[in-house]
Amino acid sequence: MEHCEKFEISETSVNRGPEKIRPECFELLRVLGKGGYGKVFQVRKVTGANTGKIFAMKVLKKAMIVRNAKDTAHTKAERNILEEVKHSFIVDLIYAFQTGGKLYLILEYLSGGELFMQLEREGIFMEDTACFYLAEISMALGHLHQKGIIYRDLKPENIMLNHQGHVKLTDFGLCKESIHDGTVTHTFCGTIEYMAPEILMRSGHNRAVDWWSLGALMYDMLTGAPPFTGENRKKTIDKILKCKLNLPPYLTQEARDLLKKLLKRNAASRLGAGPGDAGEVQAHPFFRHINWEELLARKVEPPFKPLLQSEEDVSQFDAKFTRQTPVDSPDDSTLSESANQVFVGFTYVAPSVLESVKEKFSFEPKIRSPRRFIGSPRTPQQPNAKDEPPAPPPVRGVPSHHAVNEGSCGFFLSDSIQVGHRTE
Repeated sequence: MEHCEKFEISETSVNRGPEKIRPECFELLRVLGKGGYGKVFQVRKVTGANTGKIFAMKVLKKAMIVRNAKDTAHTKAERNILEEVKHSFIVDLIYAFQTGGKLYLILEYLSGGELFMQLEREGIFMEDTACFYLAEISMALGHLHQKGIIYRDLKPENIMLNHQGHVKLTDFGLCKESIHDGTVTHTFCGTIEYMAPEILMRSGHNRAVDWWSLGALMYDMLTGAPPFTGENRKKTIDKILKCKLNLPPYLTQEARDLLKKLLKRNAASRLGAGPGDAGEVQAHPFFRHINWEELLARKVEPPFKPLLQSEEDVSQFDAKFTRQTPVDSPDDSTLSESANQVFVGFTYVAPSVLESVKEKFSFEPKIRSPRRFIGSPRTPQQPNAKDEPPAPPPVRGVPSHHAVNEGSCGFFLSDSIQVGHRTE
């Protein structure tokens, strides 16, 4: 009984015991990434349930978030979506808790790193490799859509791989909830190169925007760059809205056809826009060799399995971060009681953890079961009042003087940025 933990879910305490989840429950191991609002660490739990297990810990500064109402809403939305959505190809939220000045999200540690890094190493993917990743991603998107959630920021940096090489969708800061059939939203958000025309036109959009983004991602995988890119933001937008889709001759007929159907500017005629949603996309001949039941059960062998030395391996992450000394700065800023009200109910514990804790009340013993990556190329940037165009997009793999100094990590929140543009 002395090892039982105390957890809080909203205002209700479950399994009262001597421990409450707090920062001291975790040992900082490595820095995995940084953003405008905080850091993400690799950590080890050192007390109670899950002792010794490795996680990723996002630490967000409340004072930075509450400055902007949209940032606050997006942060809360991500936490709520992570609680609600459980799927084979979506990152798992294990704990959420807060201190006077910070928010903490404890997520499963995805040691395979960003899909972007794998794409950087390969340059482009063979079609069967792209097919595997796109199939798993389509299942994640379909599940979100069933829950009334539009993802809106699909790009290689937001797709991570677990230790086996399976896809895990991360970063839900730009998601829109409660969007069901017939409902549209008008927020201008995402990363320009993967953004659907209807978002750019501010004409109202629905879940069909995610299928455009899947098409842009597929094009990126098979050619080495998104389908429409310009030397600045305005020219990129113009190309997305007006330019003809250029398909390389080496693509198979099935790949060409799927790209054409996903990258239709008329959202209503786009593949996946109909009532079948993901089912329409998955029925396309490009995916003819996919066994969807086995794929969902993660029984299909991934094309790339990370070479990892241990559970703590960080070789798939940017050494610019992992070489840094992991320090969670002192929590010296405390919000007023009224400002803190927006974070009421943030605390969360995964049901799987609660079940493992309940087991401890039983009187019967239980047995606990190449290529250098230089920053993240499409890190969303803060929009300013003048809406000035950001730096031009360079060729993949060629670093430029426009590199974002702090970079990003797929584990990390998008900092709830509204609009991004590709930079390297």
